[in-house]
Amino acid sequence: MVTGTAQGIGREIAKRLEERGARVHRVDKYPTETGVALDLSDSAAVDAFFAAIGRIDILVNDAGGLVGQTHIPIDELQDDAWNAVISANLTTTMNCTRAATRVMKAQRYGRIVMISSGAGRSVSLTGVQAYTTAKAAQIGFTRQMAHELGPFGITVNCIAPGFVLSNPTTQAQWESYGLDGQRALLERIATRTIGTPGDIARGVEFFVADDAGWVSGQILSIDGGHSLF
Repeated sequence: MVTGTAQGIGREIAKRLEERGARVHRVDKYPTETGVALDLSDSAAVDAFFAAIGRIDILVNDAGGLVGQTHIPIDELQDDAWNAVISANLTTTMNCTRAATRVMKAQRYGRIVMISSGAGRSVSLTGVQAYTTAKAAQIGFTRQMAHELGPFGITVNCIAPGFVLSNPTTQAQWESYGLDGQRALLERIATRTIGTPGDIARGVEFFVADDAGWVSGQILSIDGGHSLF
């Protein structure tokens, strides 16, 4: 199961897993030619969907994003704006993980990968407070789930992508920086390059492989060396 497959990173992850022989269930909030439209913030709908699938070995929680928001000063931020971003990024992750775990525990096998963000390890380039908060929470959720689910043969890991040109939103963000801003961003990245969805998909391929069975609770920054810990 890969969520958020309508575009960008999620679409590429699903494609790569299929190329490696997996039967991939693609889910997104918006309908696509190859996926199912599902509101992942609706726990009842998520539970019903997972129950209908049956066996599930891999879950990649990629759904999320800024939901069209830009920076608003914290003293002007409205509840609805905050809740929308938290729901899209964190609630969806919890709902899918909970539903998948019911199956994986019975199988005593599973691979769960969260797609967080460099914003969750530092600050968001967009300044959207709820996005940074939700992505940081995904990292904490990863560690807690790795600890809880490890005894059942389930690994849980997380990827924190750097700046990736993956959809119209990130393309518009990149263009908004202008040449000087783009140059400044690149100079903060060790490789001096912007990432691609394929870069993130390759990290997922590692985490879900049988050979990565002793890797759990890890946060992998795939960002060209933008964040050096």
